[in-house]
Order: sequence, then C-alpha cells, then structure tokens
Amino acid sequence: MAADLPAEFDVVILGTGLPESIVAAACSRIGQRVLHLDSRNYYGGNWASFTFSGLQSWIDEYKQREATTDEPVTNKEQILENEGIIPLNQRDRTIRNIETFSFSKSEDSNIVEEIGALSIKPELLNTNPTDGDQPLQESPAPEQPELQEPQSESVEHQETTSESDQIPGANIAPNSEGGSTTDAEPNAAKVCQTESRKSITYSDIVREGRRFNIDLVSKFLYSRGLLIDLLIKSNVSRYTEFKNVTRILTYHNGRIEQVPCSRADVFSSKQLSMIEKRTLMKFLTFCADYEQHPEEYQDYKDSAFLDFLQSKRLTPSLQHFVLCSIAMVSKNTNTVDGLKATQHFLRCLGRYGNTPFLFHMYGLGEIPQCFCRMSAVFGGIYCLHHSLQCLVIDEDSKQCKAVIDSSGKRISCNYVLVEDSYLSEVTCAQVQYRQISRAILITDCSVLKSESDQEISVLTVPSEDGRQNAVYMTELCSSTNTCMKNTYLVHLSCPSVKATAREDLEPVIQKLFTLDADGGE
Repeated sequence: MAADLPAEFDVVILGTGLPESIVAAACSRIGQRVLHLDSRNYYGGNWASFTFSGLQSWIDEYKQREATTDEPVTNKEQILENEGIIPLNQRDRTIRNIETFSFSKSEDSNIVEEIGALSIKPELLNTNPTDGDQPLQESPAPEQPELQEPQSESVEHQETTSESDQIPGANIAPNSEGGSTTDAEPNAAKVCQTESRKSITYSDIVREGRRFNIDLVSKFLYSRGLLIDLLIKSNVSRYTEFKNVTRILTYHNGRIEQVPCSRADVFSSKQLSMIEKRTLMKFLTFCADYEQHPEEYQDYKDSAFLDFLQSKRLTPSLQHFVLCSIAMVSKNTNTVDGLKATQHFLRCLGRYGNTPFLFHMYGLGEIPQCFCRMSAVFGGIYCLHHSLQCLVIDEDSKQCKAVIDSSGKRISCNYVLVEDSYLSEVTCAQVQYRQISRAILITDCSVLKSESDQEISVLTVPSEDGRQNAVYMTELCSSTNTCMKNTYLVHLSCPSVKATAREDLEPVIQKLFTLDADGGE
C-alpha cells in the first residue's frame, strides 16, 4: 500500500530505464534502502519492450497524454520552513511525432483477437498506485550452464568461433546458420523468396502479436564493453540470453553488400580482389595495435580519417567498408578516433562469434528488468504507476532532502535519482538535447537474401550527399523472440535533421523495401 511505505529511504529513484535500474541494483547490493518508482505501469521507461498490441496501446496512451497538462503540486503543507520545491513533470515529453502506417493486406483485422489474450473483467483493471507497493519477488532463473571467459585475445584468432565463448551465467544462443559471406546481387534489397511463403497479413500480425517483443530503443552491444563487463561482474548475466549478430551489411553503389570482417570472411569474399584482400588485412592488422606504430599516422593526427585511409591506398570500396561498417564513423572523424573505433571493433571479433555484436533475446527491455530484479532481491521496494510530485530542497545547502509522492506523502531521503523525462524544461534550461529519429518496421522478407532465414543483421546506409548522417538499421529474425515466424523486426535510427522521423527515414525505407500491399513489405 502506498500509505504504508516507510517515511525514510536512503535512495529514491524515479524511472525504471536502464541507467536508473543499474543504480538501483548497485545501491541495494551495498545495503542501501532503495525506493524505486515509475509513473508508468511497466518496467523500462523509454527502454521498454512491448508486444504488438502492447505497443499499439502505448501509442494510444502516449497521444492522449500529449493533450493533458501537469497538475499543480498539492500538499504544500508538507513543505517546512526554509525549504523549496522543484516540481516534476507528470507526463513524458521526450518522444514526439509518433506515426503508424500499414502496407499489408487486411482481412477483417477489426475482429481478429490476439492468440492467448485473456478476457479481463473491468473490476480487475485496477490501476490504483496501491497495487505496486510490494517488493518485487525474484522468479527462479532457468538453469543454464556456467560458462567461462574466452581465452583468445590475438588478432590471428579473431575469425574463430568457439561454442564455449559466452557470458558466464548467460546463454549465447547458437545461430542456425553462420554468418558466411554472401555474394550480393544488384537490387538484392528487393529480392525475396516468396514462392513457398504464405503472404503475411495485418490480421496474422494481430493474431500472433504476443510473439513480438518490440523495443522502443533497439541497440546491439559490443561483445567487449562496460555493459557486458557489468552483466558478468554483477551476475545479472544469469538472467539474460543473447544471440550473436550473424552479419554486417552496408549499402554501397546502389545495392546491399555483406562486409567481410574476420580473416576468414576477407579471404572467402567474392566482392574483393586478391589485392584488396591483402590491403585490407594489412590495414586491419595495423589497426589492432596502432599505438605501437605512431609513425604510421603521426602526420594525420589532426586530419580526417578518410584522408588517412586514402594515404594507405585503400580502394573506395575498402574505404567505405572501414568507415561505415567497421569503425562506424563519418568521413570527417579525426584519424585517432577512427583508429580507436576500428581497434575496438577488431578486439570484439571472435569473443562470442564471427561478428563483434550481441543482441539481447526478447529485446533490450529485458535488461532493465534484470537489474530491477537484482535490486528487489536485495531489498529494493518497487511501485509502478506511482510517481513524485516534487523534490524538496534545503534552501541553505541546496541539497534534496525529501520528496512528495503522487499521494501527497513526504518521504525523506539522502539521495534522489530522477529520469530526465520527469524534469521540467525550466530545470533543464541549460541542457542541450539531441533528437533521434527512429522507425520500427515489421517486414515479410530480409533486406538481403541468404540460405538461412534466421540472420541477424546490422546495416549502415551512408548519406549520399554527405550533409546528413548515416542511417543505422538492425534486422531481427524470429529466433531472437522479437517477432513471429516468417517476419523480421527492423529498427532504423539516425540523428534528426528534419521536422519528423518520417521525413528523415522514409527515403532510406523506400530504397530498401517494397512498400506494396500486393507484394508485401
């Protein structure tokens, strides 16, 4: 019950996104009394994952909230002398311009129900804040083998993949097909093996909606990095399951091509000449320990990375591969930064698979929940659909000493962490935000045909005019448990340049996909 919450905590956290969830787990683990709140009725905040119907409900709710205004702070009698307040937003303003489109055939979708959906009596739909005030209980994790850290560190072994090279306690699910190099064909983006497939309709998607886990923010992880290290050291990895990204693609010369990354991929590639293969391997070997050879790049430290690549006599195709799909930087990136990015890519190769990237099964929204579970195990108290009206500030020390929750209860605390979406524009007046345009697609074929229909792909589409940013795309197959069989879940993103995400991303979508209800999307 909200009224039964203790009047004092060490740490109060508002928002259950990934950063907030990590801090909650860390504080609970060292014995701090943690109260973790979220005005939403789900975990993850803007990092959450939804089923198909859940995403539609989220969109409808979000549009309704945009028309509402924040209520003034009540219970001001709780504010003592020599105290001030910082009002908090009651609605999220960080997401804007949400639009939905369908290019699939419809078969009376209005009467189709989701398989497995339950008929819930209206009296059970109680969203009172008192429903979420009990500590989150840990559900037993499925038994998984204890796995060891990989031993190989050298560049020479980066092309090898070991079944045992997995995150300890986690499960790196095997891919049904390895990421072998595929000989790309012109216009391969619009080629699809549809002869043996039944056309996917909107009704099919609604009916199988529970098989979708759609991220609001989809990201792949480098196999070496701070988050992977944190998952291992904190033992949160025992709750998680990953799959290795099977191939890295790029859009080059009007077609989609697979980028050779490892030594084996380079020398088996049919896209590169023998001279290009040797040039690329020589360059990648240098990048693996470029710090040991400063004389090689000393004259280009203050120059663009592209200039350095040209000085190494890389062909235009090799320059494109290195810039867009290996280093993943722009043409104007500093040479040293480009070398660091390339080196990091190479060091991540071979740790868990033939590419350096991992994707979380069931979507990224599972990771915040894993940290929330850990916090709850160590005593953290969780209240969903429960928020804060304001922060109480000591006028002398300028420190936050308490909060007033949505029920008007004053809760004393030593530390407060608030997700930025709850902070008002006045509070964040000095903060400069960067807008990101995102698109989520459900498609019935891959952007690049392959022998397997279970490829997990990362694709870079560079700007043609050089004035806009590259568009990054992740294509997920059904084996990631993010979409139904015979479909793909596609996420596209880029820094915002125009007024809406549609204006930024539609030209790329038209290049890669056939938006035709007769031919499928």
